[in-house]
Amino acid sequence: MSRVRRETGETTITLDVRREGDTIQVDTGDPFLDHMLTTLARYAGLSLEVDASGDLRHHLVEDVAISLGLALVGEIPAQAQRYGSALVPMDEALVQAAVDVGGRPYYVGPLPSNLYEHFLESMALNMRATLHVRVIRGKDRHHMVEAAFKATGLALRQALTRGEQVFSTKGSVTLELDVDRGED
Repeated sequence: MSRVRRETGETTITLDVRREGDTIQVDTGDPFLDHMLTTLARYAGLSLEVDASGDLRHHLVEDVAISLGLALVGEIPAQAQRYGSALVPMDEALVQAAVDVGGRPYYVGPLPSNLYEHFLESMALNMRATLHVRVIRGKDRHHMVEAAFKATGLALRQALTRGEQVFSTKGSVTLELDVDRGED
């Protein structure tokens, strides 16, 4: 399990995520964000617990995405399948997502919602993943955004699955980060 506790002058977030399991408890005070987090976790096969509050909706959505991305770094197995993709129809909407959890942060959209476009970008960059999301068609913004979260979840489920070998010509990448923020 990976845990992130993030506090700023704008938000307070506690987030636990585990690659396997079925516990999903989300309380951000924003019903649509709760719905999208629950959807993403269910389709990705993740256990997710989130308790978050914030001053503005934008700050809340962005900081939860940052926290989720940081936590997901700890859930990538050394022998991950690494790549995943999915195509999801939802009524009139059709959305495709492709992900690479191999440590190369990049995001390509767009979604018809700047706020949830920013969520997926912030999550991907903080997870150090490449995420491409393509809305192929749709009219209802809710359906297009929700289909994007479902497709991203299914792609993550594939990518985070433990494989037989390290899926890279580089072999396993080892990274140590020692941050000293000082006492002041």
